[in-house]
Amino acid sequence: MQSARTPDHVVIHPLDSADAPIAAYAREATKAAKGAKLGAEARGQYDAFLSTVSPPEGVTFEDGAVGGVRGVWARPTNAPADETMLYLHGGWFTLGSAQAYRLLVGQIATRAGVSAFIPDYRLAPEHPFPAAVEDVLSCFRALGAQGMRRIVLAGDSAGGNLTLAVAARVAKEKNGADAKLVAAVAFSPVTDLTLSGASYETRAEADPLFTRAQVADLVKSYLGGSDPKNPMASPLQADLSGLPPLRIHVGDDEVLLDDALRFGARAAAAGVDARVDVWMGLGHGFILNVGKLRAANASLDAAGAFIAEKRRGGA
Repeated sequence: MQSARTPDHVVIHPLDSADAPIAAYAREATKAAKGAKLGAEARGQYDAFLSTVSPPEGVTFEDGAVGGVRGVWARPTNAPADETMLYLHGGWFTLGSAQAYRLLVGQIATRAGVSAFIPDYRLAPEHPFPAAVEDVLSCFRALGAQGMRRIVLAGDSAGGNLTLAVAARVAKEKNGADAKLVAAVAFSPVTDLTLSGASYETRAEADPLFTRAQVADLVKSYLGGSDPKNPMASPLQADLSGLPPLRIHVGDDEVLLDDALRFGARAAAAGVDARVDVWMGLGHGFILNVGKLRAANASLDAAGAFIAEKRRGGA
């Protein structure tokens, strides 16, 4: 759905009538926790929540390591041996684990028909920036040495930040890398750690989970004194020319809405095949409700189809 003022690279999805009561229930259920301080002590609770994602069919999981970084492989039946997705989990750089995210990533992997590795990149505050970025780069480079020729980067929230930062970095490396980055997908990515997006104000009431003050604490913990304008910390500041085809999905009720929209606009202006899908009436992490929200199914279906097309060399 487009309007006269909607850019060509942005697609607006109205709230499905069947999703409206589910979204309203979720909003009410999280009201008391909105803006709560999040730190390492919340890791167990966060992982337990992720374990409620509907399990995918036809996907096996196994522990592994890539580039010296431990993680989990999600392997759909009959996935090609020389193509993979490197999926970077969310959790505001502080929470999340490969084990907790395996069900969501399995849902995407089976739709894309490709195996996925979920690294347990180092978390803040114990390991501030650039530790997580270094781990993801190590994984990407090692995948080529392991025989992967075509790689997709994908991630959500903080993982979306890492996806876009590493994609911009890899796009500039002309060092004959073994693997080719063929696409990137980011769900509700954090792209600007200066927190200058207008939606921190315009979506302050609508966002069911986050506040600017809460996010500022998390970002401070992650940066550990580093410059928030560093392109590897804030991919919105990076040179985006040469990025692979890119898809971003974001809820309209997110303080991170402008992080997604501004990155998409900059990428499109740089000549990238970029598209931003905005899902009305939904907040951060709505894709976790796969099997419950029609929008979550549609978002993951679209992402999976895009990844499948690009990993096969589609235009």
